[in-house]
Amino acid sequence: MRESSGSWLEKVWRRTSLVQRLTFVALVPTATSAILLFALLTRHQMDTLRDMGRSTADAIAQQAASVAGDALREGQRRELGRIAQSMIQLPQVARVRIADRDGEILADRRNGSVDDSDALTVSREVIDNATRQSIGSVTVDVSVTEAVTAQRSSLRSALIWLVLSLIMAVIMGWSTARWMSAPLRRLAIAVRQLGLGDRTVVVPVTDDTEIGDLQRGFNGAASKLLDAQIGMEREIAAATEELARKNAALEAASVAKARFLAAASHDLRQPLYALTLFSSGLAVDEYDPGRLDRIAHIQECVDALDHLFSELLDLSRLESGAMSAVLRPFPLDDIFEEVSVNFRMVAEQHDLRLVVRPTNLWVRSDRTMLARILNNLVSNALRYTQCGGVLVAARQRRGQLIRLDVWDTGSGIPEEHHEHIFDEFFRIEGHPDSGRHDGPRRGLGLGLSTVQRLARLLGTHATVRSKLGTGSVFSVMLPEVAPAMDTIPVPQNAMPAHDVAGMRVLIIDDEPSILSGISYLLGSWGCEVATAEDAQEAMEAVQMWQHAPDLVISDLRLREGSGLDVLALLDRYFRRRPGDPPPFARVLITGETRSEHLRDVDQETTPVLYKPVSPERLREVLISTAAKHATTLNQQST
Repeated sequence: MRESSGSWLEKVWRRTSLVQRLTFVALVPTATSAILLFALLTRHQMDTLRDMGRSTADAIAQQAASVAGDALREGQRRELGRIAQSMIQLPQVARVRIADRDGEILADRRNGSVDDSDALTVSREVIDNATRQSIGSVTVDVSVTEAVTAQRSSLRSALIWLVLSLIMAVIMGWSTARWMSAPLRRLAIAVRQLGLGDRTVVVPVTDDTEIGDLQRGFNGAASKLLDAQIGMEREIAAATEELARKNAALEAASVAKARFLAAASHDLRQPLYALTLFSSGLAVDEYDPGRLDRIAHIQECVDALDHLFSELLDLSRLESGAMSAVLRPFPLDDIFEEVSVNFRMVAEQHDLRLVVRPTNLWVRSDRTMLARILNNLVSNALRYTQCGGVLVAARQRRGQLIRLDVWDTGSGIPEEHHEHIFDEFFRIEGHPDSGRHDGPRRGLGLGLSTVQRLARLLGTHATVRSKLGTGSVFSVMLPEVAPAMDTIPVPQNAMPAHDVAGMRVLIIDDEPSILSGISYLLGSWGCEVATAEDAQEAMEAVQMWQHAPDLVISDLRLREGSGLDVLALLDRYFRRRPGDPPPFARVLITGETRSEHLRDVDQETTPVLYKPVSPERLREVLISTAAKHATTLNQQST
């Protein structure tokens, strides 16, 4: 209860203003002293009045006793009555009684004009002078009512003056408190304005006391704060301007880098593509072991260049925005099978094991991007593993998520490099047991950077856990979906997916070396090949055939116009009626990465390959595209 009372008083005190507190502090001692003094004086005066009344009554009784001795001894009642009557005439005497030794009242007189409600009674014995014995007593009642009434009137006047004095003290204390607190109020208002951002706030200096020192100190601090704020704003403005310049320069550099990579990947991949075609064609009909060995070395160097340019191409496509995720559900086993086919032979060549655990899980993602992520991770794991092998597995996690893991038993990654392993051009140089470096296949340090960027396009991110000397595990989290129940039927009369022999193929490219290389390669596969460098030559080439070509392979950028324009021209030439099925299958091959040059391509009907294209990849796309076109024709005919 005390604590709650104390808490309540504290709350009330905290809510009072400074003026109220100063007034209270000034008034409480004064009021307390005045009230105590008034009470003490009142009590003292009342006691004094009673003492005076008792003394007066005692003196009257003594006088009556000395006068009434003889009459009392002789029993003279009349004389005693006269004495009592004479005593009753004295001021404030209300009653006089004279009694003998037996207590019989011999004389009793009252003063009717005197109020005896507040009377003091005093008795005196009457002593016989001869025998020195009591012969009776005299009792006198003295009234103090008038004195008390007068005293009370005086006290009321004093109380009125006390109240007036207290009121004056309150007024003076309040005024003094307001005068003392006014500078503090102005300081508080100034501090509030300063906090709200008013830079010109200044308080007037009212006196030379401590308050004046406080006012001058506040003005000085406000001035210094204003100077500091102005200086800080200038520095912030300068830093912002500098940052804007650096951001503009960085953005310009990034755009320039993207343009350079796009241009370089296009221009440099042209001869690399031709070199790929010619190196593949060299092995056709060649049986000399020495030449085959030299051809194998040439193809190894071409593969290394292809790997390096693929990393640059991926970086160029990612930075130019040419790649966008197309999310759809699909089974993970499809990608796992692709990874197994792509890298099982590579693993066996280096005495390593590649274990891909089958799974029945489905995910919603971009199949091409996810395949590239797994291919990059597995390729990187095989490159830096000397013994043991690589494991690819999917683990079901809580919250409808699936974690794809790529484990290896390689040299591991030092912990200080974990946060930089996904940076561009980052490679761990110089640490022992850094894995196997296959000559030119070391790479540019873009593989993991590409993995991270592709993962972000898929709405996730790649993580790494590794310990030096024990291996590494790279992981990607993906959303799980329920397996789809419907499947796409495989047409019975579709073209067999194992041969391209007998296809009529038109090749359109403005690079004669590429035309020569790809025509030689397709010719070695048994295709009937025609070549053209522009739209006019393409029309002249197809006129040699009575029917439309089975497949048209065109570069996107030609010396005059675009490959899409040539395909549209051929489409109009061979399409007899509106609504007829496409007259031929088509494939675009390009080194272009900028999205503005690729947004008009419908990749559902026209696959896009990026130079250089390996012969195996080219053969695979030709077969699948021709089979899809044949399926479309059969559906249209039925």
